[in-house]
Amino acid sequence: MTWSHYFEILKADSPLEIGFYAKQAEKERWSVRELKRQMKSLLFHRLALSTDKKGVLKLANQGHEVQQPEDLLKDPFVLEFLNIPQQHQYLESELEEKLISNLQQFLLELGKGFAFIARQYRMSIGGKHFRVDLLFYHRILKCFVLIDLKRGELDHQDIGQMNLYLNYFKKEEAAEDDNQPVGIILAAHKNHILVEYATEGITNKILLAKYQLYLPDKTQLEHVLNKLLDE
Repeated sequence: MTWSHYFEILKADSPLEIGFYAKQAEKERWSVRELKRQMKSLLFHRLALSTDKKGVLKLANQGHEVQQPEDLLKDPFVLEFLNIPQQHQYLESELEEKLISNLQQFLLELGKGFAFIARQYRMSIGGKHFRVDLLFYHRILKCFVLIDLKRGELDHQDIGQMNLYLNYFKKEEAAEDDNQPVGIILAAHKNHILVEYATEGITNKILLAKYQLYLPDKTQLEHVLNKLLDE
């Protein structure tokens, strides 16, 4: 890394953050511009809140390592680079179009290991046609990753639909040495109780995550993180 990298990293508020961004910038080979964006979007805080106290300390010492599907999640995903105003009434197709137009930035937000395959990938099941919004392959987890975008609140039908897609991919698309596919549903809002009941008993790996179109509130995330570390 350059002195410019270290200059930015030392702006972090705590030794935990400094350790994380130093490790991560080196592992991901971030440019200074990419490092600034990740720090501004509070990547450390978002990853830390999806783990426990031990996991936070591991992040600081080792950086973020993807070893299982749950490691793909951030809380939330931040898509501020799309430049969609908060009050703008956009369609899901518009969100998808903007993600494709800003694919390099989206891949950086998703994290290491994602390879883009297709958008609106078509599946023919039982004489009917279905399409998943975005299809990736994850070279570290060695599996397909299907992403569906939901403009509003996540619905139980969205979970059932993703489960259908994953069953199809296991039988029709995955190679013999592939691991089971992973589904990610990105929604603006999610009802935790609905999610709990809708996913109970499902054996496929379906990850549910929120996205937001603006940078998160640092004070709020720091408060929650400090509470986690104090426990």
